[in-house]
Amino acid sequence: MIEYILFDLDGTLYSARGGLEKEVSRRVNEYLSRRLDLSMEEAWALRKERIRACNYGTTLEWLRAEKGMDEAELESYFAYIHPEHEARGLSPDPRLRSLLLSFALPMGILTNSPREHALRILRKLEIEDLFPSIFDIRRNGLKGKPDPDVYRGVLGELNLRAESCLFVDDVERYVEAYRAMGGRGVHFDEAGRGGLAPPRISSLEELGAFLG
Repeated sequence: MIEYILFDLDGTLYSARGGLEKEVSRRVNEYLSRRLDLSMEEAWALRKERIRACNYGTTLEWLRAEKGMDEAELESYFAYIHPEHEARGLSPDPRLRSLLLSFALPMGILTNSPREHALRILRKLEIEDLFPSIFDIRRNGLKGKPDPDVYRGVLGELNLRAESCLFVDDVERYVEAYRAMGGRGVHFDEAGRGGLAPPRISSLEELGAFLG
């Protein structure tokens, strides 16, 4: 019995095809390029290599663990990669709002981004009021998915068992980690690439089949 739906934000509640996530990634590479005195290509390659090698959930975790990022730099990093204008390409989505309301279940957001980013996106889509709980990177102790402690912390705050909370994310390894805990995870595969074993959906409309 599903009691709660926990959604990823970026690339899940809005389409990745709009390019917003690519712009965030570009700004991360730009930041790294300046901080580490590397070309953009070198920064991207190093970022991928370190995240893969240590299974970091975020670039931030890598920087804090290996590059000595302090609290002051943390805030400047967030401000750089998530500027106030970042959601300008999004539009209100009445169809999405109606769909989410049709699920008739409490819902929350679990994101590796900071709260201010999540609020900008949700407000632009006009669905902020549907998500009273936003579990962002700060609330999660600066840890990100797929760290099991992140999922345990969220479930603890919600007073839910993993099997009663449906988690929807477009990143395979995040869903896989939640399933490994006994949770019910759905991979949102908008591009139809496959890979992770079902359940897998290509549109949020398909979620209704898991809630009946």
